[in-house]
Amino acid sequence: MLKWASVHPRLGTYDFTAADQYVAFGERHRMFIVGHTLVWHKQTPRWVVQDSSGQPVSRDTLRQRLRDHIQTVVGRFRGRIRGWDVVNEALNDDGTLRRTPWLTILGEDYLAQAFRFAHEADPDAELYYNDYALENAAKRRGALELVRRLRAQGVPVTGVGLQGHNRMDWPTLAQQDSAIVAFAALGVRVMITELDIDVLPRPGESVADLNPYRAGLPDSVQRALAQRYVDLFTVYLRHAGDISRVTFWGVADGDSWLNNWPVPGRTNYPLLFDRQRRPKPAFDAVIGVTRR
Repeated sequence: MLKWASVHPRLGTYDFTAADQYVAFGERHRMFIVGHTLVWHKQTPRWVVQDSSGQPVSRDTLRQRLRDHIQTVVGRFRGRIRGWDVVNEALNDDGTLRRTPWLTILGEDYLAQAFRFAHEADPDAELYYNDYALENAAKRRGALELVRRLRAQGVPVTGVGLQGHNRMDWPTLAQQDSAIVAFAALGVRVMITELDIDVLPRPGESVADLNPYRAGLPDSVQRALAQRYVDLFTVYLRHAGDISRVTFWGVADGDSWLNNWPVPGRTNYPLLFDRQRRPKPAFDAVIGVTRR
């Protein structure tokens, strides 16, 4: 609801209906509210980076549109949204910068510009870089270098979000541990963001059925999922001094994006609450870990 396509769908037109409700809900429940996201290569309307003839806009035009958008959105919620995913998923799996229109038109400096524009709009807000698969060595190296470079330039990067789109067998606990240690060593806040666990096979794997649990999750898989969450939260708690928050990517299984990715129509069970919004064994397991 704070992505560009939702809040700024057309040139000169903003729609804060859903965003205002989201922030009001967080305030009623005294939550730490996070804005997701200011710069992303997806869910960005075509008009942002192309002119009426479909050609790329000029560097100056895109820079001004970026500044206006960030100043308007962050400024509206100044002092209310406490942290922003300023740039989301700017890296390829090999750690190089993703070839997006932001990079092509503005150059590598678009990242620094986005953070500086956000800081101007709300000097007290925490500002994050957020990405997935940072547990993999090559991408982690690229992200570490990116954050080092930005901070060396005085860019106000407050923290790094490690997207927790996990599987039952990835990342390994050693990978998760080393990623947290590496980013904490930079002196930034570390967050586990977008946490869920995909329990289904993926296309390309040697299985006959990519949607094996249509009728419900077998008890054996429920127990395995609960143990997987236990193992991950054990790592998180080991680094409690470096991790500022853990954020799940959804509330209940029926709401999860993983029901339709990477192929549509799948029945997934990645979260702590089931389709009836009842706590699963994984919920009790996580609570148990935190009380040890």
